[in-house]
Amino acid sequence: MIHNEEFQEEIGNNHIATSAVTPLRKDAFDISDDEKIERIKKDVESILTTLGMDLTDDSLKGTPNRVAKMFVKEIFGGLHPNKKPSSSTFENKYKYNEMLVEKNIVVYSTCEHHLLPIVGRAHVAYISNGTVVGLSKMNRIVDYFAKRPQVQERLNIQIVEELQKVLGTEDVACVIDAKHLCVNSRGIRDIESSTVTAEFGGKFKEEKTRREFLDYIKLDTQF
Repeated sequence: MIHNEEFQEEIGNNHIATSAVTPLRKDAFDISDDEKIERIKKDVESILTTLGMDLTDDSLKGTPNRVAKMFVKEIFGGLHPNKKPSSSTFENKYKYNEMLVEKNIVVYSTCEHHLLPIVGRAHVAYISNGTVVGLSKMNRIVDYFAKRPQVQERLNIQIVEELQKVLGTEDVACVIDAKHLCVNSRGIRDIESSTVTAEFGGKFKEEKTRREFLDYIKLDTQF
């Protein structure tokens, strides 16, 4: 019988996703960003002090504040719903009914199991049913959902579901190819491997359409 602590270790060490929804408490946004920064600053001070670091040193003096601001304002900024990008859509007046693919969208995220970086590329596609979205909005949607403690499979799902909602179509797909520093820099320390995940909706579940998408992005991976 696996004890709860061992079970949690297994989930973390094997990078298992437990939910397609980011696990947030109901009171996640009851306090301001400034208050969060102050609290995190104290926590970082405690961690560094416990590790034996001398926080009176000029190089370390500002680290707790820098880390706290980075957490709240930058790498975890996508947690706050107010920062969700607005996605203006337009009528597909020129009647382009073929696949639209946005390749090589940079992904900077953070593994929620070890709080280490996930760095890679996302490839996103959709087939218009009468509505199109600005290309930069696709990048912004990827960036918004990446800027939070994440699991790569969940990131795929969240990007696809958001674009399906924005475009009013199920015909959306996303493939992500990324390196996880929790694999590359610790544990097995395999610096060569990357992780490929995909989410296919609507017509992209069909072999012909899926193959066309994978041919576009030149990623010959079996799903």
